[in-house]
Amino acid sequence: MILKKVVVIGGGAAGMIAASTASNMGHDVILLEKNDRLGRKILITGKGRCNITNNCDIEELIENVPTNGKFLYSAFYTFTNEQVIDMFNSLGLKTKTERGKRVFPESDRAKDVVVALEKQLKQSNTKVILNAKVDKINQKNGKVESVTLSDKRTIKCDRVIIATGGVSYPRTGSTGDGYKFAKDLGHTIIKPKPSLIGLVTMEDVSAMNKLGLRNIAIKVLDKKGKKIYGAL
Repeated sequence: MILKKVVVIGGGAAGMIAASTASNMGHDVILLEKNDRLGRKILITGKGRCNITNNCDIEELIENVPTNGKFLYSAFYTFTNEQVIDMFNSLGLKTKTERGKRVFPESDRAKDVVVALEKQLKQSNTKVILNAKVDKINQKNGKVESVTLSDKRTIKCDRVIIATGGVSYPRTGSTGDGYKFAKDLGHTIIKPKPSLIGLVTMEDVSAMNKLGLRNIAIKVLDKKGKKIYGAL
């Protein structure tokens, strides 16, 4: 295997795991994060507890993807949920399974998940640069050759892994940078749609403010009464 100089853009869960994996394969890896710390979105997931994965079989995971679940077959079978749990356990993070087979850190602290992933980066000798916003991925003759940062620094590389997330939570850094990079490189971008969104009703439901519901199901019917969507 010819070793490469790899730049990973994005210091979230995907970026940290991708960077440490590439480093462990022997590549020279630099992880670039535009925030002043890694894993900002991880810290707010699961109400600060971080729902790491789900401890069910992969077919059940696929079935619970609202649309085009088959697209995830390769990803789920290449790095399974069981392997995710084993990885965190090997990094010293104990996990537990709760209602609905949801997996959380035993400590109930999302910060411990970030600490575990940072530990993996350190073990793999991955170079991490914070406050490093990428402006452009440079290519020549169809091959990546460098990335340019907002402060005009240029980092040469043979490969780039885009792990910037979507546009779900801009305050954590998910501002859609990855879509721009991919488009600039010649990829076609389908307009993204939110997967988890609030429900807007025609009725006044202000009296339900702060009302919490558990173990509920939702069913969406078309005008003829045919179910078009249902989920627990």
